[in-house]
Amino acid sequence: MTDNDDTGSHVPAGSDYVSDRTFADFPISEEVLKGLTDMGFTTATPVQAATIDPATAGRDLLVRAKTGTGKTAAFGVPIVELTPEGHRKPYVLILEPTRELAQQTADQITQIAAYKDVSCTLLVGGVAIGPQETALMKGAEILVGTPGRVLDHIRRGNLDPSTVQIACLDEADEMLSMGFYEDVTRILNATQDDRQVLLYSATIGNDTQRLVQRFLKDPVDVMLSTDADGVELLEHHLYETEHGVHKVRALLYVIDLEDPDSAIIFCNTREDTTTVANFLDRQGLDVQLISGDLSQARRTEVMAQVKAGAVRFLVATDVAARGIDISGLTHVINYALPQDPAVYLHRTGRTGRIGKKGVAVSLCGGSDMGTRRVLENKHKIKFDVRELPSGDDAIKMRVKRQAKQIRQAMGSLVFESYLPTVDALLERPDGKALLAASLRAFFQWDRERRQEVASSDEGPVFESKRAQRQRERDGRGRESGRGRRGERRERRGRDRDRDRDRDSKPAPAEMDDLDALLVAEGGSNDAESKPKRKRRRRKKSGDESKPVESKAASQSKGGDLDDLDDLLSMD
Repeated sequence: MTDNDDTGSHVPAGSDYVSDRTFADFPISEEVLKGLTDMGFTTATPVQAATIDPATAGRDLLVRAKTGTGKTAAFGVPIVELTPEGHRKPYVLILEPTRELAQQTADQITQIAAYKDVSCTLLVGGVAIGPQETALMKGAEILVGTPGRVLDHIRRGNLDPSTVQIACLDEADEMLSMGFYEDVTRILNATQDDRQVLLYSATIGNDTQRLVQRFLKDPVDVMLSTDADGVELLEHHLYETEHGVHKVRALLYVIDLEDPDSAIIFCNTREDTTTVANFLDRQGLDVQLISGDLSQARRTEVMAQVKAGAVRFLVATDVAARGIDISGLTHVINYALPQDPAVYLHRTGRTGRIGKKGVAVSLCGGSDMGTRRVLENKHKIKFDVRELPSGDDAIKMRVKRQAKQIRQAMGSLVFESYLPTVDALLERPDGKALLAASLRAFFQWDRERRQEVASSDEGPVFESKRAQRQRERDGRGRESGRGRRGERRERRGRDRDRDRDRDSKPAPAEMDDLDALLVAEGGSNDAESKPKRKRRRRKKSGDESKPVESKAASQSKGGDLDDLDDLLSMD
């Protein structure tokens, strides 16, 4: 079942997804086995087969395994097995890098523990802290949370980590790369010295290695195939972007050509996520974005829509999407290659999971060539380099797709009485514009009809922008004499939500003014070369150096985005 190499690492036999052991073979109780059976789990994956035995025996673990190979159950089963029933004090602490991953882990732990008298509590930011305080007061044996919110509860006296006997760090490489090293070490130092530590990661970086040397005692080193090994069942398609075609248009061409059933579109910055989501939304595609600007309730709602199949495209940064598990995801699309080649491997690990085939599609411009060379030479990624379709070909593909969408929505709809109107409109000078407006209204209606599961008429694109405008208003309030109140609110927010997503670039002050982002034909091809906005200076006594936005730019905030049809015309 497992082989030992010269380094002492355990290398399980078989594929990444199937071992020769069933869960009935493990030294676990009938209650845990029954919970697994209810979940449909019968045969263990290699990471589970290699780790459940030593973890249940109380050993520290250092586990490197590919994304999507069953790591949650690998630590969830021994954790539930070892947790004493009715203890009602923190016995296990599981740290996750993001709220979504923490939620998924807590849900799975709860299912595994369905037949044991143990309680699992979720501790994440972005939601009210009161219910979490109540849950901790009632008592919970297993805690799952993000580092920032866990520290917040410790500081408030809601959580005494000295009773923790098992600490688990999931996706440790990503958690530390997000800047949580000091938070994690502070939490672990507050637990018992003889605690058991389970560390699961896709890769082992320098910070992760420091953590291992500091907190793990004689760990069992389980080395399986990792994200760095690539995904065997994954196709890598690469499109070299061209001058004269803005990258967001090139993205639309690629979507029309590849026609993915479902996809995550990864962007390097928040600015790009909003640009991409707005553009695709205006083109009638089912798209949502997820970012740190959204409330946790809205993020949960978006993910429910995505997992239910109501949303075809999810636009996100690497941090916001970390830990998202979408069953049956067919494509990962890179709006731009990441600066760190390892991030590409993490991104593409979201598809081709559990032995299924997947496709990774990348737009590649001049600034991406360094990452491309490393992926090709070091990681042996074989890109299928494809040409972008011409504008005319893209239009033909889009018309075909939209005609199909109209036919599907027609059903038994009676429309014959409008045929004379169509004939008359075609003879009018403004007939094409009127028909285009009608089509746009139809696709907007059809999109809203198919997204009725949403509880709000406003999507995350608009909530994100509203959050940005609120931050700007807070800033103006501080400048006009409301500084102390604004600073206190901001300080409380930082203390409460330190675990919010830390994207590589802050959100821009103004996202509605897309004419500054989506340049005319012949503009720059790369996201980094967007035109800079001109600023006017406000003449004010005592301060003549503070730049302010022009009146036109200011009025554009929250304004109508309908002029995007002219800006982003495909003709």
